Amino acid sequence: MIAHPFVKINLGLDVLRKRDDGFHDIDTVFIPYHGISDTLEIVEADAGSSTVLSLQARYRASEGQIVQAVSDDAKVMMTIARADGVDWNPLDDLTVRAYRLLEEDFPLGPVKIFLEKTSPVGAGLGGGSSDAAFALKMLDDIFGLDLDREALAGYAARLGSDCAFFLYDRPMSGQGRGEILSEYELPEDFYDRFEIKVVVPEGVAVSTADAYKGIVPSVPDTPLLSRLSLPVEQWKDCIVNAFETTVFRKYPLLADVKRSLYDTEAVYASMSGSGSAFFAVYRK
Repeated sequence: MIAHPFVKINLGLDVLRKRDDGFHDIDTVFIPYHGISDTLEIVEADAGSSTVLSLQARYRASEGQIVQAVSDDAKVMMTIARADGVDWNPLDDLTVRAYRLLEEDFPLGPVKIFLEKTSPVGAGLGGGSSDAAFALKMLDDIFGLDLDREALAGYAARLGSDCAFFLYDRPMSGQGRGEILSEYELPEDFYDRFEIKVVVPEGVAVSTADAYKGIVPSVPDTPLLSRLSLPVEQWKDCIVNAFETTVFRKYPLLADVKRSLYDTEAVYASMSGSGSAFFAVYRK
């Protein structure tokens, strides 16, 4: 089974308060973005792979572009390919964690997982969370677990704050840690009038933990959804990403990237998540 996990952007991101569990309550709108995606294949251990030969042809194991590991219990063989190299243990990948999470409740058989990682790491686009959410759905199908989306969302929320969003292929409002989701509608003619472009600065990866350092939670006078009801042309003055304050301080280059997007006549531009990626809304 093969899937193509997409990424997301955050349309507004308010950090409201710090919680007793160490996390923060946020208010944001997640928008799916299909211009960047990974390729994920999961098969039962005795099945053949459709992707492994092409991965081996395109990536170099000697340069760390393709890595493979087998778990001690031989239940998971994980292969990851990435042009910039893979600097994490394949068995720590969120897709493997998704398998282990379901295995706590269901008798899963052994699997082989193949991931071509083309979405950027440390960019605030949620690529890893998307991989995990898709892995949950694929394992549900492969092993006939018959989990509904609400049950899958419960597992996804345990893997990452934004993970559950990727079970939906539509805009969603996110509260709590980002796992409390409700439907959100962009303006009816949004995609007729505007297009979204994503920019990923080279050589800058931002950790979410670093982005939270120094941030001052604040509840805006006007809720995000009320501000988003204003004309798109007014978003520049009232829709913010709270992480920009701390991230721009550490990475001044990113503030320059945002300014450059407005220089190219973007109607609205913002960092996504905790950065470093940006998106811009342009008139068609």
